[in-house]
Amino acid sequence: MPNPRNLALKVLLKIEQDSAYSNLALGNAIRDAGLGGVDSAFASALVYGVLERKITLDYIIKQYSKLPLRKIEIKTKLILRLGILQLLFMDKIPESAAVNESVKLAKKHGLQKSAGFINGILRGITRAEVKYTLPDENDKIRYFSVKYSVTEELASLWIDSYGESNAEELLKSLSGRPKLCARVNTLKTTSDSLISELEAQGVRAEKIGFVKNAVALFGTGSIENLSAYKRGLFHVQDASSQLCVQLLDPKPGDILLDICSAPGGKAFTAAQKMKNRGKIYSCDLYDHKLKLIKSGAQRLGITNLITLKRDGAAPSVRLPLADRILCDVPCSGLGILSRKPEIRYKDDLISYSLPDLQYKILCESSKSLAAGGRLVYSTCTLNPAENNENALKFLEEHPDFEGVPLKLPNGVERAVDEQEYEITLTPHKANTDGFYIAVFQRRRRSD
Repeated sequence: MPNPRNLALKVLLKIEQDSAYSNLALGNAIRDAGLGGVDSAFASALVYGVLERKITLDYIIKQYSKLPLRKIEIKTKLILRLGILQLLFMDKIPESAAVNESVKLAKKHGLQKSAGFINGILRGITRAEVKYTLPDENDKIRYFSVKYSVTEELASLWIDSYGESNAEELLKSLSGRPKLCARVNTLKTTSDSLISELEAQGVRAEKIGFVKNAVALFGTGSIENLSAYKRGLFHVQDASSQLCVQLLDPKPGDILLDICSAPGGKAFTAAQKMKNRGKIYSCDLYDHKLKLIKSGAQRLGITNLITLKRDGAAPSVRLPLADRILCDVPCSGLGILSRKPEIRYKDDLISYSLPDLQYKILCESSKSLAAGGRLVYSTCTLNPAENNENALKFLEEHPDFEGVPLKLPNGVERAVDEQEYEITLTPHKANTDGFYIAVFQRRRRSD
């Protein structure tokens, strides 16, 4: 019988040494081991728990270890992280099991010399009246960094950009698995019909009030194995992305350009809103991503989508004049850190070069918008340099464009003061991924 703790250690080692993506590494390991039910859930909780609390766990190790953290062998360090996670941050696991299983795990991996070291630290924690201390709360950047396990650079960015209260709520939202959302394929079914069908397949689905035809999914298992998925009755897409397309407001018969389209979710939602009429040009730079878009469109029964290979920042391929343009640019991904917890520790997490690239893509894309047409600029990040500042600069340098005041649905709240043409969606206010949307319109000549 596969051991969930051993599987978690192997997955964490692969992420640490090979820079593997957590969702892929964990999914493959669980499938290959034939792990299911409670064991699968436990292994997942261990992996994501360690990834989400890495800085915190290492801070605790340093309080008990005479050996500097940098000198602790990687497997030993990972076993310590797993053990401390179980002792301090997971319910219903007896202290004895957390300690003894960690020692067994060390011996299983040939770490006999480290077994005593691991045993000593974990038992020291069990005996301590105060298990650990955090940095001085007056130093908010350092305190937030350790408490919520993020780099000081990220803590500083969010405090400076959104204020202490919003920053802390954002940091809290990074723990735990985020909600899984889907877009109902209205070309084939309705929300009520899909919910009933999924229920028959053992999946609970609930409507998301502020975006029509959006549902939250619970207990899905492997999405790709669901009959409703295979038949193209839905595609996975966060409510923030669905709201982005809703604000773009594509109509049947429109010409729509999706500038950085892969994996294609927003184009698919647009196609459904357009009732498969008009044309959608889904653009991307890489052939394998264009193939992915084509495959998704085929599964969903979308026939008005054309893929186009091009570089969004360069005038390489002449585009048709469009009624709608979606400019969802490459970004630092700070809004989806809860879905990819391992990337929050990257040295280049906050990019200082991306805003320039994003602005080039926005400016180049805008050339193809018809008078009176609408352009949406969006990212899945939370960084004003990539969001609000690019949007403001665009309007200042393009007098033939104007911001479109947003008509936000009930249930969507602003977390920060912004211009009326833009919104920063945050997990603690909108219950979505972190996401930014700005809506522009090209003035008609008589304007």
